[in-house]
Amino acid sequence: MKLADALTRRPLVLDGGLSNQLEAAGHDLSDALWSARLLADEPGAVAAAHRAYYEAGADIATTASYQATFEGFAKHGVDAVSTAELLRLSVELARDAGADAGREVWVAASAGPYGAMLADGSEYRGRYGLTVAELERFHRPRLEVLADAEPDVLALETVPDTDEARALLRAVRGLGVPAWLSYTVSGGYTRAGQPLTEAFALAADAEEILAVGVNCCDPQDADAAVRLAARITGKPVVAYPNSGETWDAAARTWRGPAHFTAGRVAGWRDAGARLIGGCCRVGPETISRVAAELSGTGRS
Repeated sequence: MKLADALTRRPLVLDGGLSNQLEAAGHDLSDALWSARLLADEPGAVAAAHRAYYEAGADIATTASYQATFEGFAKHGVDAVSTAELLRLSVELARDAGADAGREVWVAASAGPYGAMLADGSEYRGRYGLTVAELERFHRPRLEVLADAEPDVLALETVPDTDEARALLRAVRGLGVPAWLSYTVSGGYTRAGQPLTEAFALAADAEEILAVGVNCCDPQDADAAVRLAARITGKPVVAYPNSGETWDAAARTWRGPAHFTAGRVAGWRDAGARLIGGCCRVGPETISRVAAELSGTGRS
């Protein structure tokens, strides 16, 4: 079943943070490639992390390609041909991990923002000093490769500002794979400070976009954002905030208390969210509780 059709039947459960699951299994993700490094070094570890989320009840696994870019791998001596192979592998690993799920599951190919490649926390600020056209040229080659691997959806995620959203909306045209667009936000604004009414409106008439929403933000910020995205776009909403902790880019660590609770998901569902899960620091145990919370909404 196509993902768009599945969304008309019931809300679907997204996975949680891939990096925290890999770290919990003992893998070092301290370099600039983050979890993408394991695509080359330990692909079996990536597959195991995906299986953990499927087993927890996730309907959709998000690939380890968030920080996988031609430019980022080139800095580590990986050529373009090998990078393309690793991008395709990210989709294959997620697909293969779901083969024994015993139910229909889907794969979202992650495409992080330009700032993710910089590995300096820029995805939580935006405003890179690049034009929309330059950002489109950055994103398009990777998206072409990911689309060629035939995921069910492209996850255009952790987008910090409307310039990058415009670039991504251009970059997915004609690829033949639907996408969701999710911003990282603070209050009622993108991380770059633009009103979410403006940000969500960009995707309202984009045929390629099947869902709009937020990720890697405070769970409290997701509450109002879900309602707004549904009202502005009329599309299904995607919501997968982080644990509520704050990323310290200089120290490359998370700080502060966690306050993601599965009890919030009913509110997101009722406000229009059809794709619900977690981002950084949200693990399989929490996703299991999210799936249980949504189990009374038509899960079959």
